[in-house]
Amino acid sequence: MTAPTRLPSASAAPEAASQAPRSSAELIRAEAPVLAHNYHPLPVVVARAEGVWVEDVEGRRYLDMLAGYSALNFGHRHPALIEAAHRQLDQVTLTSRAFHSDRLAGFAEELAALTGLDMVLPMNTGAEAVESGIKVARKWAYDVKGVAPDRATIVVAADNFHGRTTTLVSFSTDPTARAGYGPYTPGFRIVPYNDLAALEAAVDETTAAVLIEPIQGEAGVIIPDDGYLTGVRELTRRAGCLFIADEIQSGLGRTGRTLAVEHEGVVPDVLLLGKALGGGIVPVSAVVARREVLEVLHPGEHGSTFGGNPLAAAVGSAVIGLLATGEYQRRAAELGEVLRTGLDGLAGKGVTGYRARGLWAGVDIDPALGTGREISERLLHEGVLVKDTHGSTIRLAPPLTITAEELTSAVEALGRVLSK
Repeated sequence: MTAPTRLPSASAAPEAASQAPRSSAELIRAEAPVLAHNYHPLPVVVARAEGVWVEDVEGRRYLDMLAGYSALNFGHRHPALIEAAHRQLDQVTLTSRAFHSDRLAGFAEELAALTGLDMVLPMNTGAEAVESGIKVARKWAYDVKGVAPDRATIVVAADNFHGRTTTLVSFSTDPTARAGYGPYTPGFRIVPYNDLAALEAAVDETTAAVLIEPIQGEAGVIIPDDGYLTGVRELTRRAGCLFIADEIQSGLGRTGRTLAVEHEGVVPDVLLLGKALGGGIVPVSAVVARREVLEVLHPGEHGSTFGGNPLAAAVGSAVIGLLATGEYQRRAAELGEVLRTGLDGLAGKGVTGYRARGLWAGVDIDPALGTGREISERLLHEGVLVKDTHGSTIRLAPPLTITAEELTSAVEALGRVLSK
């Protein structure tokens, strides 16, 4: 595959004059005694990046087919996003919500318009957005629905991934994420994903909300049956509870629509956004909801020092501007067909199955050929970066700026790995 002949130069470190640059191997070894071992990254040390390409310390180039779990939907260092960040850095970066800023109103107006909802609660990380959505749903249940104090429940789906805080792992079914962190937060009911009958049986007068991912990313890009999201919307409306859609990975262009729920024409009561909303530059997340829902919050009841800061708002507005053109949604839909065609060609040749929507796919590899981790390591040597998930499944989620040729070359690299 053809990579750019040159990526942006890394800024010289202050000690560069007195110390020789460390190699990738040296930097990886240096992490072990000083960094918590909560990740198991592939052995590549990224030093520069632009578009869909990254470069390591030694100058080796790789095609990024993960895009920061969709945080880099617009690629590395998109010119419009970098320009917006630079411009804001010269003005003001943080005020806290103790004061107003000149960027926040525009960001909230634009995000509400993009999603078709009314009000915005700006936060920072995806986990913060989910935690905030849970708090808002419980407060709504008590103030609006009339649920008895401390009795509100939230129904969630098995195999979910909503984050790693103690509350969020309390309703995880992944032993690795959950084990060892109890006592767990009560108030959640877990039902099988894509099972409307089980969902209906779990909902009662105490239910504040149903919280689901329209597509389960961490589980392996699990796409529900047609009609499932419509069924969830109708069920929650009948039951008088909220439908909360976690679109932190699936939203903002990834699936060929602005939001994954749009594939069924569904509008949730509460929408959780993050990752791509920060353009790969700063962490930006948000709870976007109907006015009746977010108006349950009053001053002092919830907040964030950095939530909605001017730099985040400026970058977030630039992201919304890119999405407002519709270009990236179209690219994801059109290139998704290229991706599916390539994966179809690998069926029976090491690929036992896959699930794809837009530029997002979970690919199941014949376990006889290796684990997802092993396949990812072999692809690394082919100059392609992907991430494994459970068992022998890998995820493909390239930046939406990738070309058809680059996408095809990545799938061909997977084919070479599997043929060996």
